[in-house]
Amino acid sequence: MTGGHGPGTLVGAVDVSGRLPAPGGVSGGLGTDGKVTFTFARVAGAVAYRAFRNGQALQWISDWGQPSFLVTDPSPCQNANYQVYAMTADNASASSVGQISRSYRLNSANQLAPYAMTPGTTLNYRVTSYNDTGQTALGYNAGPGFCAVDARNIPWGTRFYVPGYGHCYAADIGSWIKDDIVDVWLPGTQANDWGVQQLTLTVE
Repeated sequence: MTGGHGPGTLVGAVDVSGRLPAPGGVSGGLGTDGKVTFTFARVAGAVAYRAFRNGQALQWISDWGQPSFLVTDPSPCQNANYQVYAMTADNASASSVGQISRSYRLNSANQLAPYAMTPGTTLNYRVTSYNDTGQTALGYNAGPGFCAVDARNIPWGTRFYVPGYGHCYAADIGSWIKDDIVDVWLPGTQANDWGVQQLTLTVE
């Protein structure tokens, strides 16, 4: 099935451009001790940072003016997606969370390298919906255009189009959102009305 039954008005693309930029200068890899370590550069205006592996919190780092910061993953897993964002406050409030970095994965030399899904890639997924309020796992306030993914497969920040729904921004996870399932956000009973739909998603 390529066209979904949705809310009627298609959802537009989420805009995160007004937030702190994503940290850059990411460099590191798998060490002889079996740990993945990497550093990243300071973001002007940030007071703290959070690092993630596959959408799971890995480390919280306070900014005291250091030029760079170190992240350590003592229990890495194959093809893990490492990402980080900066915050304007040390409480991870929705308004303080910056833009999520691109994903980094270990390459054949066991060094972290940028990873992204190729625009135009199609995915035949089961699409469900939810209407939870509050913050997504990434930290933004839930709402139209946000979706929950298996962050092992679809890194946070990935944008894709869902027929019958509109544009989705990967920013959440869920205990049962595994493998080929995506959860789109809809208000109130619209979430129940969506049901479970098998759709062809397109990475943007």
